[in-house]
Amino acid sequence: MQKPTKVLLGLATVWPLVYTVLFIVFFFTTFLFRADPEGIQPAMAIILPLHLFTMLAVMALLVFYIVDIFRNNRVEKDKKALWAIVILMGGAIAMPIYWFIYFWKEPAVPNQSAPELLGGVNTSAWTNEVRASRHEEQQYVPPSQPPNWRE
Repeated sequence: MQKPTKVLLGLATVWPLVYTVLFIVFFFTTFLFRADPEGIQPAMAIILPLHLFTMLAVMALLVFYIVDIFRNNRVEKDKKALWAIVILMGGAIAMPIYWFIYFWKEPAVPNQSAPELLGGVNTSAWTNEVRASRHEEQQYVPPSQPPNWRE
């Protein structure tokens, strides 16, 4: 994923938290400091579409992250179900954490396996030679009598 896409996904992921703070501030300032009920209607005309947009965005992000959990190879297999439950239960708090761990942070060495990191050297031959030489040198010889563990 390209960096601008990661940033846009991060902004979309953080939006529900930002909106929650904005909504609480709006709610308290509107209803505590305005005694005129007619002054509330224009403010509600702004906040209602924004509220609906945020609810749809949260639902879309939930679906996106749940699907990504099970498709992402960086998430360990034994943690996939745990992350799915955390995303479903934690929602707006868990999604930015998942985004930071699995989208923003780059893997240590992307798309390379261990033999490529070692310069393409086939190390399995080394272990086979060592095992073969050990096998030739020492062979198991059973004891003539079993040990007496009672003494």
